[in-house]
Amino acid sequence: MATHTDPLTLEVVELIGTVVARYHEEYDQAAGKHQLTGAQARVLGLLSLEPLPMRRVAEKLKCEPSNVTGIIDRLETRGLVERRPDPADRRVKLAAPTAEGVRTAAMLGDSLEFARAPLAGLSVDERTVLRDLLKRMLG
Repeated sequence: MATHTDPLTLEVVELIGTVVARYHEEYDQAAGKHQLTGAQARVLGLLSLEPLPMRRVAEKLKCEPSNVTGIIDRLETRGLVERRPDPADRRVKLAAPTAEGVRTAAMLGDSLEFARAPLAGLSVDERTVLRDLLKRMLG
């Protein structure tokens, strides 16, 4: 069993940290090209998958709901997001991307090359193993 001081474990932790840092750096650069902050771009990307209550956005991004409210306000001002009633519970407001928000999220996604090139160098089997290991790590 690996321990926190095992050299291999320390190397893997360092590599994961490097991957995360590069991903965030590239994401922030891509966001800037669309006059968005990295946080705004991440929220927009999340909402492009499905409309969500702001509390759920905060849970997914592991931040305070008040922070998400400010981000949604700015995205709404830009015409990228709108608030709408939840059909299942009219007391709850969902944040949802507008058509322009969906287009912007797609352009952001298309501009993220950091992981694509290295992943393209892996076989389908290798990518499957990597995915499964990452899922297992996340529980």
